Amino acid sequence: MKVTELVRCAWATTPDYVAYHDNEWGVPLRGEQALFERMCLESFQSGLSWLVILRKRENFRAAFAGFDPEQVAAFGDEDVQRLLADSGIVRNRAKIEAAIANARAVLELDEPLDDLLWSFAPPPRPNPRAMQDVPATSPESHAMARELKRRGFKFLGPTTCYALMQATGMVDDHVADCWRAGVAAR
Repeated sequence: MKVTELVRCAWATTPDYVAYHDNEWGVPLRGEQALFERMCLESFQSGLSWLVILRKRENFRAAFAGFDPEQVAAFGDEDVQRLLADSGIVRNRAKIEAAIANARAVLELDEPLDDLLWSFAPPPRPNPRAMQDVPATSPESHAMARELKRRGFKFLGPTTCYALMQATGMVDDHVADCWRAGVAAR
């Protein structure tokens, strides 16, 4: 079967979305820097199309020192001003300041970021039958958001946490007839 003939989740409608869907979304992701990047990007996406973030991802990486938590945690007021002036990223002061605060929170953790985030992954469940069956939150994403807030993280509510869980393979929300459904095992 050719790639163009594959059945995909209904949101994979553009070349950028198809590449993201086929190669990243729902694939289990580990590593502090990789997870910190996804956490930041999901926060920046809040209220916007994910396509905006995908198309600006390389700019975000350059602007945020490759999402190295130690480097981002050291950002100060001058960096905030620099980021607010950077048209290559989403210029939202609250989101920029949250990314910096979240980098500092990562450094304060008493356990690896991987372990903390993945501790909220639910057991495997059947894939949703259709896009309308995909939830926006879950009990686990509510619990993750509460714990992250308790630990000083910002701009990570239950919906953003659920999107993070989907993006990083903690849940598999590819619809049942999608070729990726069930492909990425933990």
